[in-house]
Amino acid sequence: MDSMRLFILGLSVLGFLSCTSQNPTAVEVNVTNNLDKDRKSETIEIAISDLSSILTGHKAEQLIVKDAKTNKALRSQLIDLDGDKKPDQLIFQSSFGANEQKHFHIEIKKENEQIPTSEISTFARFVPERIDDFAWENDKVAFRTYGPEAQRLTESGSKGGTLSSGIDCWLKRVDYPIVNKWYKEDLEDGKSYHKDHGEGLDNYHVGASRGTGGTGIWKNDTLLASKNFESWEIIANGPIRTIFELNYGTWDADGLPVQEVKRISIDLGENLYKNTLILDNYKELPNITLGITLHEKVGNVASDEKKGWFRYMEPIDDSEISTAIVVDPALITEFIDHRVDDPDLSNLLVVCKPAPEVVYYAGFAWKKANQYSLPDGFDAYLADFSTRIASPLVVEVGTN
Repeated sequence: MDSMRLFILGLSVLGFLSCTSQNPTAVEVNVTNNLDKDRKSETIEIAISDLSSILTGHKAEQLIVKDAKTNKALRSQLIDLDGDKKPDQLIFQSSFGANEQKHFHIEIKKENEQIPTSEISTFARFVPERIDDFAWENDKVAFRTYGPEAQRLTESGSKGGTLSSGIDCWLKRVDYPIVNKWYKEDLEDGKSYHKDHGEGLDNYHVGASRGTGGTGIWKNDTLLASKNFESWEIIANGPIRTIFELNYGTWDADGLPVQEVKRISIDLGENLYKNTLILDNYKELPNITLGITLHEKVGNVASDEKKGWFRYMEPIDDSEISTAIVVDPALITEFIDHRVDDPDLSNLLVVCKPAPEVVYYAGFAWKKANQYSLPDGFDAYLADFSTRIASPLVVEVGTN
């Protein structure tokens, strides 16, 4: 009888262990920084498909991310990448020391648990009340560009239009969102966002230039560029990452049809936005060229072509701004400091090999925001950013 009881007990234990392994309570995520330098507020992406072991009978909205060492819950965000109303990714952020490995647990949150929130966020939206701008921001920087109605007004000779696919910089010096606030105050209260009322301002001129990160085709010593975007789609709007697409349709580059979509994303904590340029007919194109306006050509240019970063620092009113592009050095074929007499046509140009998707980053630092010293501090950020892009965090997902 004792032997039989031991045998039955053994079967029960094995059955329990089997059930536990088949119904885990958490997914363990190990993340490693292989660089000999610190990394601040890095975004970590986890595919929802890798979390299926704990999602049986639960919704992705119930997932919570915790630091395994402290058991502290972290801000996280679900992202639906393909528009099927089902999350494809769970993302969160963490900072890492040099060569540090960190461990995280992804769990189904308990009834009384809350995912941390904050007013500090990324954001983007179409702005029909200001003709048809599209604007986006995070806690560091803000941008906007222009739509078909702004183009129509310009081409018809009406007031208020803008004909440009360049990217405008909004210089903010607060970490909370300002896009909605500035538009509302400007349109409803007459409080112009072209003046600094304590949070920053828009005093950056774009015109027909590339602004900060606009694109084109370099052909016969001339930059050919699209007109305004034709349509837009927001893919994600959240606390950590915002993603949207601007469709420029098919435009003519001196006899070459260019089919162009820009998928832009911006992460919390970075001074650069990411642009994935999607080109259906890339094989027919001689190049893809990325640009930064030189405005009055009185600033200072610096670059590191081996690391893939380029910047232009210039005075702006009573301060200074440093605008920049970062791109994979393997894509670069030429770097041109293009200066002409025509207004808005002087640009730094980074000429790249055409590909189905050309990924690059663009953005700025404004001296009054006190984020970086100019030029040295921001140059160091660009060098660090390019190094981090070239050596991403190593993410391993397993079951706990």
